[in-house]
Amino acid sequence: MGKLIYSMITSLDGYAEAAEGNLGRGAEDEEVHTFIGDTFRHIGTYLYGRRMYETMVFWETVDTQPDVPPHILQYAKDWKAAQKVVYSTTLDAAASANTRLERSFDAEAVRRLKEESDHDLTVEGPTLAAQAITAGLVDEYHLFITTSVVGGGKRFFPGGVRLDLDLVEQRSFPSGLIYAHYRTRSGT
Repeated sequence: MGKLIYSMITSLDGYAEAAEGNLGRGAEDEEVHTFIGDTFRHIGTYLYGRRMYETMVFWETVDTQPDVPPHILQYAKDWKAAQKVVYSTTLDAAASANTRLERSFDAEAVRRLKEESDHDLTVEGPTLAAQAITAGLVDEYHLFITTSVVGGGKRFFPGGVRLDLDLVEQRSFPSGLIYAHYRTRSGT
C-alpha cells in the first residue's frame, strides 16, 4: 500500500501560494533541489490540479535544453518515469507521457489507488491537497519553508481541519530554507 504525501514550498507564514509575487528564496539552491529529488525519487504517482500540472510539465522537456545541471536532469528523469493524474475540467489533453486526465477529484478512487499501489503518491497544489486532507487521505506532510513572510495567498493547510502530526525529520539549509517532515498520528 502506498502513502499519500503532500509536499510544497511554503512561506514562513504558511502560504503555499503567495497573493503577490513568489514565496521567497531557498528552493532554487542546488543542495535543496538535490535533497528534494532524493527525497521523492521513490514516488510512483503524482496527483495534480491543472495549475500545478502546468507548472510541473516543464520537467517533460527540460532535458532538451543546453547546459542543464546533472541534479536537474536527474529530477526530470524521475518525474518523467512516474505516473501523473491531472484533475481538470478545462484541459483537453495532457502535455506529458504517463499522464491521464480526470475531470473531478474522487476521494474513494484515490483511496483505492493508494491501496493498490506499491509506490508512494503525492498530491500537489494547495487546492487539490485541501480536498485530500479533508477526506483524510494524506499520510505525510513535507514542508519546505522559505525565509519570507508573504502576508496572504493560498494556505498550505486548509481551514477548518484539525490535524495532530508527529515530527519525523527536520533539516535546515544554508540558504535559510527549513525542511519539516510530519506523519499523521495513528487514529487521527
